[in-house]
Amino acid sequence: MKISIIGAGNVATVLGRLLKHKNFIIEQIVSRNKMHAEKLAQELNADAIENIQSLSSNSDVYIIAVNDDQIEAVSDQINAGEKIVLHTCGSASIDVLKNTSKNVGVLYPLQSLRKEIPYLPTIPFLIDANNDYSKGIISELAKSLSDNITEANDEQRMQYHLSAVITSNFTNHLLSLTDEYCTINKIKFSQLLPLMQEVINRIHLFHPAQMQTGPAVRNDISTIEKHLALLKDFPQLKNIYEMMSKSISRFTIDDSGQGNK
Repeated sequence: MKISIIGAGNVATVLGRLLKHKNFIIEQIVSRNKMHAEKLAQELNADAIENIQSLSSNSDVYIIAVNDDQIEAVSDQINAGEKIVLHTCGSASIDVLKNTSKNVGVLYPLQSLRKEIPYLPTIPFLIDANNDYSKGIISELAKSLSDNITEANDEQRMQYHLSAVITSNFTNHLLSLTDEYCTINKIKFSQLLPLMQEVINRIHLFHPAQMQTGPAVRNDISTIEKHLALLKDFPQLKNIYEMMSKSISRFTIDDSGQGNK
């Protein structure tokens, strides 16, 4: 199976590396940034092109891996006939590809991908297709890349995307604020790494709500007030602390282990 990738950013790079690792042929890398296209193409043994009008007709699958707000503009420039055209976005409809080919779909990596990371992460994929033929090809491709494949329509992918933003982006921002707090107070953020890992380990075994700990769940007002006093010079983190503590204190757990507000 020959594959061309439109894009040279984080998703294009990590997905390209995974495809190469699984012995797929990467025919072309397309990017408006010539340097980025050439760098990725060299790594993947592909040809680099700047102009999407020079896209080869020899590939079996064309993967659009660009920023969400660029997908429609890129799609408008592709006429792949009956070849498979995919996008990799959780928040864009499959319909944005309807004029690119008779056979279109989605290959959405439900993972935070960064090209600087020196390893290939475990990636669950959400897939969709406009017909049974496309679904068969996309499913075959996805299963060769991962053991974790789920079919998801536009609405479901958007719900997963929202959940991913909260889980990954919001958590990382909270860690960034904590890192800043530790740095300013000359304490080691690295000392928290085992704690972070334990939180992840536990939710492999139990519902998150069952594993909630801390002063808010115990209604320990004295400790909460002490913490808020320490945060008097960190208004952003203080506001988040207060909001999260109130949310935790209002949360209850039903018999199934799930949380209820």
